[in-house]
Amino acid sequence: MSGQHRRNTTAMRQSQRCGARTRKGTPCQAPAVSGKTRCRMHGGAKGSGAPLGNQNALKHGLHTRQAKELRQLIRTLRQETAEIIEKM
Repeated sequence: MSGQHRRNTTAMRQSQRCGARTRKGTPCQAPAVSGKTRCRMHGGAKGSGAPLGNQNALKHGLHTRQAKELRQLIRTLRQETAEIIEKM
């Protein structure tokens, strides 16, 4: 009789599905977290997502305007120096 137990899964089957796509390209079949559009695995769970203040987006300075201008200046100076040495 253990296989005869009826489960009440109606609410879960009728709930909104997650809007994410799987690696295969098919829609995720998991139910969305209550009040969200994603399931617990795709970012609907509490605490998921980027941290407040997004420390992950801090710049290291390699691509700042000043760094790019400095690299351009160095490149120009190297070219001019090479031309002067070649003329000698």
